[in-house]
Amino acid sequence: MEPINVFDYETLASERLAPAIWDYCQGGSEDEVTLRANRTAFERIRLRPRMLRDVSAIDLQTTVLGLPVTMPVLVAPIGLHCLVHADGECATAQAANDAGTLMVAGTFATRSLEEIANATHSPLWFQFYMYHDLQLAEKLLKRVEQAGYQAIVLTVDTPKLGRRERDMRNAFTIPPSVRLANFARSDGDEVYIPSPSIITWKTVDWLRSITPLPIVLKGILTAEDATLAATCGIDGIIVSNHGGRQLDGVMPAIEALPEIVQASAGRCEVYLDGGIRRGTDVLKALASGARAVFVGRPILWGLAVNGREGVRHVLELLRAELASAMVLAGCQTVANLDSSLVRLF
Repeated sequence: MEPINVFDYETLASERLAPAIWDYCQGGSEDEVTLRANRTAFERIRLRPRMLRDVSAIDLQTTVLGLPVTMPVLVAPIGLHCLVHADGECATAQAANDAGTLMVAGTFATRSLEEIANATHSPLWFQFYMYHDLQLAEKLLKRVEQAGYQAIVLTVDTPKLGRRERDMRNAFTIPPSVRLANFARSDGDEVYIPSPSIITWKTVDWLRSITPLPIVLKGILTAEDATLAATCGIDGIIVSNHGGRQLDGVMPAIEALPEIVQASAGRCEVYLDGGIRRGTDVLKALASGARAVFVGRPILWGLAVNGREGVRHVLELLRAELASAMVLAGCQTVANLDSSLVRLF
């Protein structure tokens, strides 16, 4: 039987992947409190549907940084796609193209940023980690520009990796068959893994001086940081706790969203990443102020089960659920959603 929701894909993916790889994809940090809370927080939000409205035609289209997408469901940056499927990020990019949406390619991709760009006609953003080697960082950014990416997503919540205890117990390492393609040397198979750097607001200033591309900060969780981001001219914020993989015990992304929307005050676009599994989750996030949401782990589940087609189907399931939820809630377009639709229980 074909999967009818993303949880079906989760079950099927768990049966296909080796236990250590499955734990890498699924795990969070330490006690995984935040990992679980990303999901349970959505359950505490109740919808307030309106009746007797004409919902014969529903419009899911929107824009992100001016780029049109057919729905406000985007593909989050995730590393190491080839761990779960040989076609890796290229298949994911093609599926995003099929679904008419946007993908953020990861720095630690297993297909090069150029290969990913050549695999799709849909818009791409590039997720960027900062390095001690500024020449390497600048060279990578120039490659991103030349390949046609349309924004830089700077991950700001990783001054070091969180304690991911599933990986520690499994002594997880990247298999030799999986390459960090953006750092492969031109003279052979050896891969150079750069050393990440602790970043500050001065780093953001440096990044703005290096690239003309719009900059989105991923990992903001407080109004204070959202205010600083908006004040310094950042184009977008992704409210995210790194899928519960960094500091355990931080608030779920959906709970952090309202204060960040309020603090940014329309000066930059605000998106949400973390815990999206249903169309009703998307609806709740949009009503709480997100312009769009990013989906991470379900993309890997779809990829593991059926490659490009699996990812496409995951995205289409979320589209169908969102459209159904909007009809039942009396909402015609994503543009006119607001906080009157939701209430904390």
